[in-house]
Amino acid sequence: MNEKPIPRRKPLQANIGVFGVGHYAYWPQFDGLLDELKRKKEIFIQKLRRYEVNVLDFGVVDDAQSAYALLPRLKAADLDLIFCDMLTYATSSTFGVIIRDLDVPIVLAALQPLAALDYSQASTYMQLCNDDICSLPEFTGVAVRMGKKAPPCIIGMLENDPIADAEIADYCRIAHVLHDLKRARIGLMGHVLESMLDMHSDPTMFTAAFGCHIVQTEPHDVYRHYRDVSESDINAESKKILTFFDAPDPKSDPITQKLTQEDLYTAAKASAALNRFIGEKQLDGLAYYYEGEPDSELRKLVTNFIVGNSMLIAAGFPMCGELDLKTCIAMLIMDRLDIGGSFAEFHPIDFKEGFVLIGHDGPHHINIAEGRPVLRSLLKYHGKPGFGAGVEFKLKEGPITMLGLTSTYEGKFKMVIGEGESMRGPIPPTGNTNTRGFFKPDIRTFLKRWVAEGPTHHYALGIGHHADALQQIGGFLNIEAVIVR
Repeated sequence: MNEKPIPRRKPLQANIGVFGVGHYAYWPQFDGLLDELKRKKEIFIQKLRRYEVNVLDFGVVDDAQSAYALLPRLKAADLDLIFCDMLTYATSSTFGVIIRDLDVPIVLAALQPLAALDYSQASTYMQLCNDDICSLPEFTGVAVRMGKKAPPCIIGMLENDPIADAEIADYCRIAHVLHDLKRARIGLMGHVLESMLDMHSDPTMFTAAFGCHIVQTEPHDVYRHYRDVSESDINAESKKILTFFDAPDPKSDPITQKLTQEDLYTAAKASAALNRFIGEKQLDGLAYYYEGEPDSELRKLVTNFIVGNSMLIAAGFPMCGELDLKTCIAMLIMDRLDIGGSFAEFHPIDFKEGFVLIGHDGPHHINIAEGRPVLRSLLKYHGKPGFGAGVEFKLKEGPITMLGLTSTYEGKFKMVIGEGESMRGPIPPTGNTNTRGFFKPDIRTFLKRWVAEGPTHHYALGIGHHADALQQIGGFLNIEAVIVR
């Protein structure tokens, strides 16, 4: 994403393995061929290193023995994604045992050096240097015979191919997602907002499906820090908040007013406490909802997470209200793809212009806002206790993607994905986020198709069109992933 007002606190990470494949019988037949193919692999590896990934080069596999020898090395390397570089034709014995015994996602990269052979000067040597695609059907067919899915592939040119380069970048971003999903510590605090049956989930399901650990936390874990925040820390946090947000005069909504000094003070104090809490618990995100005793300091704290959590989300820590652990994971996936991941649901439809407002109260990913986000003081939070500062903005104009994570009757996760457009126009000045979302073929049809997939009423909202990458992630995780079109 461009124009990030809040930098990511933790760098994106992923461990990617690369091994090339070829056919041992060629090396004595064609002098220099193996060295030329190794140079091809090195060009590919240098492309990968542009994308904040740690690349491990496992050399070239050219027969069954070298494939069996490579397998334990791949298993020991703690990899998030593997590229099999299709350097030339190779027998599937170089691949069969690897796809059989590895649980790490494998992508077949068939990137030939030439856009086309020079037919007037063509030779067998030239063909072998560009025979990247030759083994693809053999490899995918053998994967299926081994009881695995056919691995995805990149088909293109090694250089000067923006389509192939975009696919390489996507897989590196997917590796970032896979890396953090299986290592994340996601806090769980409080309880589901009363009667939201779609919000309930089993923390063990998340470890089983994604690898992440769900950390049980208490509101008082934050409250301990809240009590100890100094006045100098509050002043510093207040100044920081005002560097990211505007605080305009109220408009049409009578429950809003210009940000008060008291609400800014409370938001800043809560934000400072949340930062300490996240550090103490070593969390990568949080799903929370708690009400506390009326008129208590604890209620003031837990109902004023919105501003601090919005800044944490932008810094790479998904913080999700209404104890929506599923959408917290969806937000993490979007964030590690570097496309945002704001908390959202459907709001009223505009039947005149054919769009639906999409947004939410609570915390949001302010790095994907169109212009500077706004803070308004709210006299009440609709449907919830408390009052204080609310975050208002719309998403950047242009393509957008939605990712919903739901669970089925069989107790499995399911990803529901959609793509649309964020269009220019006014939004309600309610101290909540709202974006004008246009979806094809028309808003009624899209919404009917979306709700027919059995989603929850929340989803993560990001910028750009990334449905295919999200569906690929679902495939790598063995989770059903449906794109609503």
